[in-house]
Amino acid sequence: MTVTLQQVLPGDIEGESFRIIRQEFGPTDLDEQTFKILQRVIHATGDFSFKDTMRFSPGAIEAGIKAIREGKDILTDVTMVAAGISKAMLAKWGGKVICRVADPEVAARATAENKTRSAVAIEMSLTRNIGIVALGNAPTALVQAIRSLTEVTATGAPLIVGVPVGFVNAAESKDLLVEQNTCYITSLGRKGGSPVAAAIVNALLHLAAK
Repeated sequence: MTVTLQQVLPGDIEGESFRIIRQEFGPTDLDEQTFKILQRVIHATGDFSFKDTMRFSPGAIEAGIKAIREGKDILTDVTMVAAGISKAMLAKWGGKVICRVADPEVAARATAENKTRSAVAIEMSLTRNIGIVALGNAPTALVQAIRSLTEVTATGAPLIVGVPVGFVNAAESKDLLVEQNTCYITSLGRKGGSPVAAAIVNALLHLAAK
C-alpha cells in the first residue's frame, strides 16, 4: 500500500484542517476576522481560489456580527443553506433560520408570476427582523434581494451573503451586488454554492461568540 493516512483523532480533525489551511494560505495582510471567514470557506470547499475571489464591503463583517448578537433572523434561499447553518449557535442569541422556498404559498405565487420559488420566497420574507440574507444557490434570489433592498437605508439593511453558483447569471448577479449594495460578502465569478454561504454565516457566528 502506497497511501499513508494521517493519524488524527476525531476531535482534532477540524483544528488540524484549519492549521493546514493557514500554513498553505501563505503570507497575507488580511485582518484576522476576514481570514477566519476565508478559512471556513476553504475548509468547506477545499478550494484556495476563494482567497482571490472573495469580496467584503466595508463594515460587512461587523454588520453580520451585530445582527447575530441582536437576535436577528437569517433568511436563506434554499434548504441546503439553512441545513448547513449552526442553529444551536444562532439560538443562543435568539435568532432563527428562515427558508420558505418549499411553502405552498410561495410555490403558488411563483407559478402565477412566472418567477423562481427562491426569488419569491426572498421577496415575501424580508421582514424587519432579518439581519442576514444568505444566498448560495439561486441568482434570481440574489437579484430579488438587491432589488427589494434598494430603498432601505444602509443602517437598516441586512447583510447580504450572496454566493450563488452556476452558469446562468451567477457571476452577473454577484457583480450587481457589488455595484448596487453597500453591505455584502460575496465571491466573484461562477463559483459559490450552499456550502460556501453556510460556511460564511457559521464563521460570523463563531466571531460573534468571541
